[in-house]
Amino acid sequence: MMKEGINKLDEELMARFLMGECSEEELHRVNAWLDDSGENARELFRIEQIYHLGKNENFADEKKIERAEKQLFKRLKQEETKRHKVRRMNTWMRYAAMFIGIFLISGLSYHIYQSQSETGALVAVTARDEVKELMLPDGTKVWLNKHTTLKYPSEFSEKGRNVYIEGEAYFEVKRNVEKPFIVRSEAMQVRVLGTVFNLKSDKANRSAVATLIKGEIEVKGNHEEGMIVLSPGQKAELNGMTRRLVVKQVDTGIENWHNNQFVFEKADIFTIARTLENSYGVKIILAPDMDVTKTYTGALKKKNSVEEVLNSVKNVIPIEYKIVGNSVFLSSKK
Repeated sequence: MMKEGINKLDEELMARFLMGECSEEELHRVNAWLDDSGENARELFRIEQIYHLGKNENFADEKKIERAEKQLFKRLKQEETKRHKVRRMNTWMRYAAMFIGIFLISGLSYHIYQSQSETGALVAVTARDEVKELMLPDGTKVWLNKHTTLKYPSEFSEKGRNVYIEGEAYFEVKRNVEKPFIVRSEAMQVRVLGTVFNLKSDKANRSAVATLIKGEIEVKGNHEEGMIVLSPGQKAELNGMTRRLVVKQVDTGIENWHNNQFVFEKADIFTIARTLENSYGVKIILAPDMDVTKTYTGALKKKNSVEEVLNSVKNVIPIEYKIVGNSVFLSSKK
């Protein structure tokens, strides 16, 4: 049974949350309420469904409005019967009816993931075998990795630029000091003015990794895990199980999936080997005669197989290789 007090959100706060008008302090209250029990999260899910049923219908006349209201009240009544909370659901019936009136009159649409009101929510989705590039309304470029969803407005508000991501995306943010760019995910949010970074979000595990390529970003967890400002070459990892937000130095070998390249900055042969291992799922064994003191800088085009990549590497580094099953043996060219 749900407890009273802080674990029972008042209707006005919930209404502001659904319309994306909560302050940061109010968002913390909502998050704390959600964390208190799984029942709270399920209740919010049902309420959001009711809310969107009223929000997303476009009605042309009063008769259609009346029919839509009956449909909405029927849905609310079903929820009331399921939960055996007549007084609570009657209150929500009034709020749901109010939501219909708001959207019929104003014609505005709101996004539940945004803390500031922005118009015309759009959704970009990639399949499991595609990478998509798109331009946001402010000129920001975004590359969506496979199986990723990005939610953003057709026009950003005057107060800020807010988007929501599930999956992985690479951002080149158009600089605007007066309008911070905020990327939200299940576990963390990233705040920037203008920079280049990658954000990988795992909704199922409520974890995320933000990697900064250029500029400066502010990273913080959605559940009071802390706030960290990253410098180029650093990444912030948030573990959804332990709720720890930690900073690590990025490896000098980076797989830039958005442009199908490996980028190396003063990388030794160990770093190059480790990058290829992670990308192609192989084990690379270095011969004792390999020169591990030399470093290499530049971009290497990603290929379909590790063998094709090694053939490209041979043009720059004097190596020989032998592939046996899942193992790759590297040695100096004689």
